[in-house]
Amino acid sequence: MLPTMSVTDLKKMWRDLYDFEPPAFHRVHLEQRLTYRLQEIAYGGLTDKTIEKLKRLRDSKTANTQRKIAKPPIGTVLVKEYLGVEHRIRVLPDGFDYSGQKFKSLSAVAFKITGTHWNGPRFFGLRRLEGA
Repeated sequence: MLPTMSVTDLKKMWRDLYDFEPPAFHRVHLEQRLTYRLQEIAYGGLTDKTIEKLKRLRDSKTANTQRKIAKPPIGTVLVKEYLGVEHRIRVLPDGFDYSGQKFKSLSAVAFKITGTHWNGPRFFGLRRLEGA
């Protein structure tokens, strides 16, 4: 049913089910969230015990520890082709250089290149350090 509905109808359904305006999700995410909500209404949501456990995990030190992303050595040049244009980013001791402009994060560079929000390490193909 949801895949055949217009985005306008999906947003109306969101308002009816959640009683607030839908966030700026793309269609697939909107469908997934609505599907979950319909299942939640039909079969029940999370138990109080599960909700409390999730809250404890959220508040725990391990849940707040960020994953460490492999940062290439200083001086490394990352090359990314995007929309047929090659982009070169140099790793600095305290950030990244792209076209003579300094950025604090790869995500900021990815935004500059694409105009949309990206996970910078993912955009540039970096992987998580194992065991870090």
